[in-house]
Amino acid sequence: MLKQNLQIKINQKMAPQQIQLMKLIQLHTLEFEEELQRELEENPALEKASDEVKEDDFDDFEGAYDDDEGTESIETDFDVDEYLFDDEPSYKTSVSNYASDDEEFDNQSLLTEGQSLYNYLIEQIRLTTIAHENLKIAEYIIGNLDNDGYLRRDIKSLVNDLAFSLGVYTSADQVEDILTNYVQKLDPPGVGARDLRECLLLQIEKKVSDKPAVLLAHNILLHQFDALSNKHYNKIIHKYDVGEEDLKQALAEIAKLSPKVGGDFDTQTITINQEIIPDFVISVKDGKVSASLNSKNAPQLRVSDEYKEILSTYSQDKTSQEHKQAALFIKQKLDAAKWYIDAINQRQNTLMQTINAIIELQIDYFITGDEKSIKPMILKDVADVTHFDISTISRVVKSKYADTPNGIVYLKNLFSDSLKNDDGEEVSTKQIKKHLQDIIDKENKRKPYTDDVLVRMLKAKGYNIARRTIAKYREQMNIPVARLRKEL
Repeated sequence: MLKQNLQIKINQKMAPQQIQLMKLIQLHTLEFEEELQRELEENPALEKASDEVKEDDFDDFEGAYDDDEGTESIETDFDVDEYLFDDEPSYKTSVSNYASDDEEFDNQSLLTEGQSLYNYLIEQIRLTTIAHENLKIAEYIIGNLDNDGYLRRDIKSLVNDLAFSLGVYTSADQVEDILTNYVQKLDPPGVGARDLRECLLLQIEKKVSDKPAVLLAHNILLHQFDALSNKHYNKIIHKYDVGEEDLKQALAEIAKLSPKVGGDFDTQTITINQEIIPDFVISVKDGKVSASLNSKNAPQLRVSDEYKEILSTYSQDKTSQEHKQAALFIKQKLDAAKWYIDAINQRQNTLMQTINAIIELQIDYFITGDEKSIKPMILKDVADVTHFDISTISRVVKSKYADTPNGIVYLKNLFSDSLKNDDGEEVSTKQIKKHLQDIIDKENKRKPYTDDVLVRMLKAKGYNIARRTIAKYREQMNIPVARLRKEL
């Protein structure tokens, strides 16, 4: 049975102009420059201004077709607006008008092609004397190597896959033989290894040398790899009855080996080459900090006078359907140009208010350049100053850099949580990490500090934090435990 129901729903929708602004805000300088150039190419009604854009530029072209009171209108027998949907250019509404605050920003803008590790190895294996029936197995092994050149899968799995996928029936011994005698003999040395030890051994074995340091390095990798990994140097010295200097030379030979032999290749034929261009320029003079946008972030655009005149001409034609369609197209382009200029102006205003708020909150850091002066700051703090939404602040700081008197600064690095010191003052976790880094940099590498010692040393500086917090900070800073920081 059919029934009619009346339902009221509340949905949040963003206008195309808002979506356009949000996307412009999160672009860094290089991408913004590319987006600007793309818009100039797509919209002939938009052009770069040689002089400053005048405020009445928009009013002039609006008067050509608007019927608002106080503006001059052109008499026509048709309404250009009736062809439009909410006065929005069709090419701007071809995508969904819903936006997500969690939209990820892709920072990969400059791409170049390169030869993949897979292709490089396939070329080599096909030039060897391997039997034809074994070539498929070798190629399948190569196809299972990861980006670093390692074979992470066990031999039995390869045997099963060869049978089910390619119809090649073989044994684990045969696959092992092809791996060790063919694949692992290819260039670069170390390719096809199943773990780090095997990778380093394959490389050291390629070094035909009678140098004692190389021979000792080979023995250490072959028989004392666990001791090497745990930096039990005294055990190695006693095992081979060598001096500390001899061990240093052997370790230097091992340090020359690569743990990721596939790292020089691009398995996806894409190499990222991202150039950093600062979005803001921050200067300090007489104790005062000021900020400005990179000139590439502040282009001068204007609406084309030629297109305004063309719209005026076509709108006066009362009979031609073709002229009506042309007027519609031109009006869409003029609208899009005006909205784009407005979006750029809003983008510049949003960026400047945000960077000024950050400067206000981190004034001491910008004056001194000392990371220990960084104060606790989260996105909400900046949002409270600017009265923008937190998601807007997140878009602004994401992938943005500032050129300061102390070097290029990634804005996101200025944000941190807070902890209270013994005096009850809130201090930034960045400040604590900086002190932790300084302590570790100055430690005796023969007897590095344990986490318990680091806790006591930081407590002496007024930072009462737990041992697990020290461990967490170390991991975030990519600092290994004391045992692995030990050096001869």
